[in-house]
Amino acid sequence: MNFEKAISTPIISSAAFSYSTCKEAEDIFSGNSNKPLYSRMGNPTTTILENKLARMDNAIACIATSSGMGAISMSIMSLCSNGDEIIAIGGLFGGSYALLSQTLVRFGIKTTFLDANDVDKIKEYITDNTKLIYCESVGNPNLRLLNIKKIANIANTEGIAFMVDNTSTPLIVKPIDLGADICVYSTTKVISGNSSALGGASVFKAIEKDGKFYSKRYKFMKPFLDKLGAKALYGVNKKRALRDFGMSANANASYQTLLGLETLELRNQRINSSCEIISQALDDYSITINHPSLKSNIDNKLYKEYYPNGCGSVITIDMKTKQKAFKFLDSSKLLTLTANIGDSRTLGLHMASTIFSDFTQEEKNFLGISEGLIRLSIGLENPYDIIDDLINCYSLSK
Repeated sequence: MNFEKAISTPIISSAAFSYSTCKEAEDIFSGNSNKPLYSRMGNPTTTILENKLARMDNAIACIATSSGMGAISMSIMSLCSNGDEIIAIGGLFGGSYALLSQTLVRFGIKTTFLDANDVDKIKEYITDNTKLIYCESVGNPNLRLLNIKKIANIANTEGIAFMVDNTSTPLIVKPIDLGADICVYSTTKVISGNSSALGGASVFKAIEKDGKFYSKRYKFMKPFLDKLGAKALYGVNKKRALRDFGMSANANASYQTLLGLETLELRNQRINSSCEIISQALDDYSITINHPSLKSNIDNKLYKEYYPNGCGSVITIDMKTKQKAFKFLDSSKLLTLTANIGDSRTLGLHMASTIFSDFTQEEKNFLGISEGLIRLSIGLENPYDIIDDLINCYSLSK
């Protein structure tokens, strides 16, 4: 598309687009023309973002959405129907867990939840109705890590679609390269990096000819496979979910996300380095800190082997009680109290009283949410200034 050589991506905020002729309209609706149809189905500014995210993940295609939950919902609903089953393993974000455990069951879609230590048990839970294996590259907020390649091998051997939420580790982890079929993001987080744009994205692996999506398990995909071949996952997401549920991205958010994407690699380097420095300093100060870079962490071996460039912005502190956690957070002169992560600012939040407040105690235990748990998302500030502030908060709240 000709933007007269604009360096900054133009914002095409039109909701609708005109067609030169009836034949052109026919070609656009049939997919024989790539010109814009209607912004619910794709916008020129958003298309630029989608192309860049697809290249970032070595994927064949991408669909940007209105939020990260929009991307997750779109990709699940494109593959799953009443009577189908999902296997979710490892740590899960509260919104994702609620979708899987509360909302999808209303539509007859069942999820089996496995602990991060249960990778070798996945096969035991696969049935004829299993349509998807789902995990997060880094559990939010329990920070459990997984051997994504091992899970992908299981999924591919068993002929099951595999989706990874890679929100915390864009560029750092490449799920498509590791064997995942779909990689989803809340681009609101580290990809945008400054809390200015709500958005999400699903990126798709090229489907192999006569591969698992040609099996009876995914017989509904036949029309998409016949027409689109390697891009069939893209097509089924766009037609079975985006078109009908309407979780579409808007041009302004896509533009702001593109601005964040320009500095993603530099911010990743700074933030992940700071996480290691801060975690070690707080651990040395005998604060109950959770981060996989620490030698005492249960996933330190996985971290060293599969996460050499870090695992995102999140670290957690357990203050044991809600009262101490509140005092810790309220004492800070640096933290911004908010439910976001991956921001340029350092953020903090008490988990049990906010995002996970509606969950049962059993669910909180499974997800690693203790009464005193504080989630921190490390920003771009000087890590030693962050350390000084956090140690001061800890001293004031003891």
